Amino acid sequence: MPSAAWSLQQSVFSALTADSTLTALLGGVRVYDDVPQGTPLPYLTLGQMTERDWSTGGEPGTEAGSEHSLVLQVWSSARGKKEAHDIIGAVRAALHDRPLALAGHRLVNLRHEVSETRRDPDGESIRATLRFRAVTEPA
Repeated sequence: MPSAAWSLQQSVFSALTADSTLTALLGGVRVYDDVPQGTPLPYLTLGQMTERDWSTGGEPGTEAGSEHSLVLQVWSSARGKKEAHDIIGAVRAALHDRPLALAGHRLVNLRHEVSETRRDPDGESIRATLRFRAVTEPA
């Protein structure tokens, strides 16, 4: 059985790459775990993921669970932050409270927690960071 974190990442990737609104805003299927060199902006990257024990414990038959913090980053070269905010909205619509299917695990919930948009230190691009919280348990 794959780890809960890997199953979650695969499901998130599938949901994002299947979303026609997001794909249109990105100018194609530009969602990456590892960005190919020379990829034009805008695109979305799968960033840091943290997994913590979220076991209900105590009673016989209770299952171990995991709490996940998933970071996604939007990269844009547009002047101003509108493009980044539009992409943030599409990502939220594709993931927030959506019932994603995970291999070997059950998604209890997936919620957007916070977004931050700023000019990157290169002075040329905009970077938006989104953080989601998910809870999973074995299937």
